[in-house]
Amino acid sequence: EEPTPIQQQAIPFVLQGRDLVGQAQTGTGKTAAFGLPMLQGLDTDHRALQALIIAPTRELAIQVHDELYSLSKGLKTKVYAVYGGYSIGKQIDRIQKLKPQVIVGTPGRLLDLMRRQIIDTSYLKTLIMDEADEMLNMGFIEDIKAIVEQTPSSRQTLMFSATMPKSVQNLAQQFLTQPAEVKIEAKHLTADLIDQYFVKCRDSEKFDILTRMLDIESPDKAIIFARTKKRVDEIGRGLSLRGYDAELI
Repeated sequence: EEPTPIQQQAIPFVLQGRDLVGQAQTGTGKTAAFGLPMLQGLDTDHRALQALIIAPTRELAIQVHDELYSLSKGLKTKVYAVYGGYSIGKQIDRIQKLKPQVIVGTPGRLLDLMRRQIIDTSYLKTLIMDEADEMLNMGFIEDIKAIVEQTPSSRQTLMFSATMPKSVQNLAQQFLTQPAEVKIEAKHLTADLIDQYFVKCRDSEKFDILTRMLDIESPDKAIIFARTKKRVDEIGRGLSLRGYDAELI
């Protein structure tokens, strides 16, 4: 109903067909910022790969896939996620049967499928690199370069990153053409003034409310206390699966 700042600023550039560098934290709505205009530009009658999204981890690939699947309901769009740790044979079979227009994947698995000529980028319109800084930190630079080099030069390229170190800037200069730049400042928590709130809810609602609060407040750092070790494990595992950078103590 109301776009987030990254959506307000990025969507018009993407609709214009421009390359884009977006700096924004997780939870700011960047998946919809690139997903909505990307989905709008697809030819849903053409069962060929038209959009490729590279994500650093399996968890993020699944999260992006799920959101794009939700956003594309009612359209004839086919979205599929590929990642390591799962049978490549089953993924190959699924791609060949589904013929997705959008694939989300981790660098290593995407490159493997490209080398096996399972992923054909001949008709690719849009290439998206999500959380580019994380991918470079994890040592995926050569895989990313190999993937990008197999895509058409006519593609639109979008890059999103929480931080903009020199390595990410160099990657943008190498693969993006006169990109628009959008930067969303992360909110900072103040230490000198603390507000306290409580939410009355059923136990089954707690986790969804917690993640909603994290998305809305988008804190740089947060501490979550739980009553038992088991509950800490459940919350930590759940947050990681949804793409949050969570550690357990």
